Amino acid sequence: MIGTLAIGAIIAALVFDFLNGFHDAANSIATVVGTRILRPLQAVAMAAIANFVGPFLFGVAVATTIGKGIINPDFVTMQIVIGALAGAIVWDIITWLLGLPTSSSHALVGGILGAGLAGAGVKAVIFDGLQKVGMGIVISPVVGLVVAFLLATLLMTLFARSKPHMVNSLFGRLQLISSTYFSLTHGANDGQKTMGIIALILLTQGVITKFSVPYYVIIMAAAAISLGTFFGGWRIVKTMAVKITRLKPYQGFSAETGGASILAILAWLGIPASTTHAISGAIMGAGAVKRLSAVRWGIGRRIVWAWIITIPASAAVSYVVTLFIKALV
Repeated sequence: MIGTLAIGAIIAALVFDFLNGFHDAANSIATVVGTRILRPLQAVAMAAIANFVGPFLFGVAVATTIGKGIINPDFVTMQIVIGALAGAIVWDIITWLLGLPTSSSHALVGGILGAGLAGAGVKAVIFDGLQKVGMGIVISPVVGLVVAFLLATLLMTLFARSKPHMVNSLFGRLQLISSTYFSLTHGANDGQKTMGIIALILLTQGVITKFSVPYYVIIMAAAAISLGTFFGGWRIVKTMAVKITRLKPYQGFSAETGGASILAILAWLGIPASTTHAISGAIMGAGAVKRLSAVRWGIGRRIVWAWIITIPASAAVSYVVTLFIKALV
């Protein structure tokens, strides 16, 4: 029989999932909105549907890493779960208010780490899992930037003698495909984080006897993130779509394709990557293809600093919240 506290934790996990979609809506639609191929409402509707479908296509390897790859499940309590979610949710809200495109994924990782340390100590931490997260932090923006830059350079070379309106029209249509592709990988990667948390809750409550992600958990989490995406955060869309750089359709296509491809690979490998990091790096790479000055690197530096402090900041919040919960119980 699942307890009241566990039900509250599942609700909190779905709230985080909704906020993840809300906070990260810009990741999926920034380029297609920035290049004016779709209106914002059309873009979020498309992204919401693709976010829902994504986890069903790419499996649940990332959910497994989140659920049992950072903190040993043997040490997990409901206080730790709630503390982890509280840290992630608070950090997401703060960065949304500031309009910073930080990673909800890494906010959750920081939350799990901080709550685990407060609730069970260093012995509960699985450092191999943290190494996987570290790989995702480095790989997703760097590879996204390089792939988008190379693809945009190739396309610019191939279509150098073509009429601009023809190129814009062609890649405007292709962006519908690339933005859907990115939204699928967004749902596959970010959507799985909450699945891992809910599966962990079910394991601690004895609902499941070994770690796995039931079908109904996939549906619940996919629905929550897709709804969050539909009601997405326009503050961050503005930063991602127009403040970093102005993109033409072929650059938008390159950024989405580059970012989505690395996310797809990492999802299959079970590495919790950040869609925010991937698309931010890809936008910078695609924007720099004609000249480096086309990218507002000052905005980029601000985003990078937000990336750096996300895990320690959310971990600190979760650590304090978990200690508070332990004192009350």
